[in-house]
Amino acid sequence: MQKETTRKCIVTGQILDKSALLRFTTLPDNTVVPDFKKKLPNKGIYVTNSKSLLEKAVNTNMFAKSLKIKAKATLALVDQVSFLLYKQALNSISLARKAGAMVSGMDKVKEALKKNSVAFLLEASDAGNDGHSKIVSMAQHVEIFNLFTIEELDKELAKENTVHIAFIKGKMANTVKESFKRLASFINN
Repeated sequence: MQKETTRKCIVTGQILDKSALLRFTTLPDNTVVPDFKKKLPNKGIYVTNSKSLLEKAVNTNMFAKSLKIKAKATLALVDQVSFLLYKQALNSISLARKAGAMVSGMDKVKEALKKNSVAFLLEASDAGNDGHSKIVSMAQHVEIFNLFTIEELDKELAKENTVHIAFIKGKMANTVKESFKRLASFINN
């Protein structure tokens, strides 16, 4: 028996791959909560990975309509999802560092790019124009994410002035990239 990999978004009605959706369920008191790891009991409810669509689901009471119960969802759910996706993406950077799957600092990033070993880059969202121009010209066809500030990166990596990070090609880089894409998609849609 083959596992089903698609679900229907309660807002758009589109049938999408589960990876493009956010999963929710209800607690015994009918409060709607995120269930991204599919660990909680009760039926899963899916919304496209989009902040605006999640807001629409909350504002139009789509969870209650979909489940045919008095499901309780407030805009605090949107903030909760934003925070969870943000933390997951930020924590993935530390995992990559522990696995030896990333380098930081302009010189190390430059060297990794020369070796063609970079899967993608992360640049602090508040990077200076000079450093940004240099990294863009060096990166050429390598995707660059701008999701976190220097302060956020410094705190996560226990370093100072973390502006550029290169993730080395491999399984860990794929995992990190998926968490970055999920956060970026949620924020930008």
